[in-house]
Amino acid sequence: MMNVIIQRHGTILTIGINRPEARNAVNPETASQLVEAFNQFENDPGLTAAVLHGIGGNFCAGFDLKAIAHSTSSLNIEQDVTKGPGPMGPSRMQFSKPVIAAVSGYAVAGGLELSLLADLRVVEKSATFGVFCRRFGVPLIDGGTVRLPKLIGLSRALDLILTGRPVNSQEAYEFGLANRVVPDGQGLQCAIELAQNISSFPQKCMLADRASAYNSTFDASEFADAMQYEFDTGAKVLVEESVAGAKRFSAGEGRKGKL
Repeated sequence: MMNVIIQRHGTILTIGINRPEARNAVNPETASQLVEAFNQFENDPGLTAAVLHGIGGNFCAGFDLKAIAHSTSSLNIEQDVTKGPGPMGPSRMQFSKPVIAAVSGYAVAGGLELSLLADLRVVEKSATFGVFCRRFGVPLIDGGTVRLPKLIGLSRALDLILTGRPVNSQEAYEFGLANRVVPDGQGLQCAIELAQNISSFPQKCMLADRASAYNSTFDASEFADAMQYEFDTGAKVLVEESVAGAKRFSAGEGRKGKL
């Protein structure tokens, strides 16, 4: 049985973690398959967005601690983060196109970290986030301490990181960790629809703005650098997409905020 199942929905690729018997905990084999799936997404120009989800009711319960308990070889991972995947697989990757996480059930420990990999998180009402690995002495080494403070602020991030407490969907939404809260059972479909909506916009402009937002958050050393990157990246698409968009607006399309 494949631990990761991918499906194509037009220009959207869904990537499903398929270990329901383990609440979709990730073992080394699953991590490798996730990297392969995300590489396929990144390298296919016909795909505009990806949706990461868990099959069987849970997003992901983190790294499979049974794999560590039974064999320390599971800890033999690339220590240079620029040269290889993380323990959870794609956690060290950066994508040029949007990724949405459809979160159901548990998204805890490394599963929380996987959800942070996404640009947006569509969260089912009964879902639970948390740094549950706190109880077992397992650190966050898949980007959790890097991405979480950027998303929700240092104080709130430390609350989760230090206490390991569960966070429900409503609190996650109030934190900004969840972008949408949807009824149970509808997370994947709502995430696909959101991905399709995003994919309907002029892509070069949207991707330029996305890249600039990430640069200003993680890479730019000072304000002027971020502003220069924004201009340089945006200027490249002005002629290609903005002129056509301006003509559509002049013709009456998209007035009063209508998408």
